[in-house]
Amino acid sequence: MSIAESTGTVRTPTFPTRADITGLILAGGQGSRMGGEDKGLVALAGRPMIEHVIARLRPQVGDLIVSANRNRERYAVPGYRAVADMPAVYQGPLAAMPSGVQMALAPYTATVPCDSPLIGDDLVARLAHALAADDADVAVAHDGERTHPVFLFLKRSLLPSLLAFLDAGERKIDLWFARHRVALANFGDCPEAFINVNDADEHRALEMHLRRTSTC
Repeated sequence: MSIAESTGTVRTPTFPTRADITGLILAGGQGSRMGGEDKGLVALAGRPMIEHVIARLRPQVGDLIVSANRNRERYAVPGYRAVADMPAVYQGPLAAMPSGVQMALAPYTATVPCDSPLIGDDLVARLAHALAADDADVAVAHDGERTHPVFLFLKRSLLPSLLAFLDAGERKIDLWFARHRVALANFGDCPEAFINVNDADEHRALEMHLRRTSTC
């Protein structure tokens, strides 16, 4: 029994504000299923894919950082910072997070991939509320069927744990989750927000969808 339960008090969650949150876009993948292209820079409905992500994420956070292993000069557009993985090699999304979290000044970081241009306008708020409501260390998106572990909301204070985990040669994000209190943010009402582009067929399908909806 917790102290709150024993005294009959109810804990009131403290929800982070926009200024408390840095957005981190993960753009450091190899794009092997896209012929090695840098997916964040692949054109989608007339502009680089990452611009779709930025347009949706930027209003939800106080600051924005892009984690990229190549073409960082193209990602470092005015108003945004670009940083490489630590080390700058392709070791998965978890290895891409420490540099961005370390650069962030805010106490919380929200991470999204560069190839999911349909993220919701309330993505960060829902992740933040899940973390606060459960008094958790990390919140992860769940679409009603499965989790999406690159859509995260985490405390900056977890940076030492993340670095120690990676220094030990670990890379599986589920194993790192097991070390912390994790909240699931329910996005069962909008699973399409997590559609991503892995290959040419998915790119064509999403391009048609965006062009069709933009003319409706």
